[in-house]
Amino acid sequence: MEQENIFYFVPNLIGYARIALAFISFLLMPCCPWPAVFCYLLSALLDAFDGHAARALNQSTKFGAMMDMLTDRCATMCLLVNLSLLYPSYTFLFQISMCVDIASHWLHLHSSTIKGSSSHKTIDLSGNPILRIYYTSKPVLFVMCAGNELFFCLLYILHHIEEPAGWLYGLQALCGVICLLKTGISVVHLVTASQNMAALDTAEREANRKSQ
Repeated sequence: MEQENIFYFVPNLIGYARIALAFISFLLMPCCPWPAVFCYLLSALLDAFDGHAARALNQSTKFGAMMDMLTDRCATMCLLVNLSLLYPSYTFLFQISMCVDIASHWLHLHSSTIKGSSSHKTIDLSGNPILRIYYTSKPVLFVMCAGNELFFCLLYILHHIEEPAGWLYGLQALCGVICLLKTGISVVHLVTASQNMAALDTAEREANRKSQ
C-alpha cells in the first residue's frame, strides 16, 4: 500500500497558499496598500477553508495544525511590525500585543502537546468558561479573530487614505473593542496554559518522589 504524503494533503496545500499570500502582502505593504490588504485578508479567510477541508477529507494532521497556527501568528506579527513603522509612538503597544499573542498560543500548544503525550491526562485546568466559549462557539471565534485582524488592517489602510469616510472610523472603533477583548482572552489563555504546565510539573515531581 502506497504511503500517504502528508505534505500534499489538500488542507496543507491551502496552507501553502496562505503563506504565499501573506508574503506577497508583506512585499506590497510599503508601496501598495490596497493589494496588500487584499492578499492579507484573503490569506486570513482561507484559514476557515483549510479546516473544513481537513474535516471533510479526513486529512487533519499535526503538521497542518502547527502550520496553521504559525501562519496566523507570523502574519499578525509582520503586520504589527509594519504598523510600528507607520505609528512609531504606539510601537510599545504593538510589541505588547505581539508578545501576548505569541506567548499565549505557544504555551497553550506546548502544554497541550505534553498532556497528550504523557500519562497525566486527567490533569485539566483548561475548563475556563471564557476559553470554553471562545473555542466551542464558531461564531464567537470568527468574530474575535476577524475583528482583531480587521482592526490592524484598518489602522494600516487609514494611514494611506487622505480623507477616510466616517463609517471607517466607526468600524475601526468596533473592531478596536473586539481587539481588546481578544487580547484579554489571550491573557486568560496564557494564565491557563501556565497553570496546566505547573500542574504537569507538580504531577511529574510527585511521581518521581514516589518512584525513589
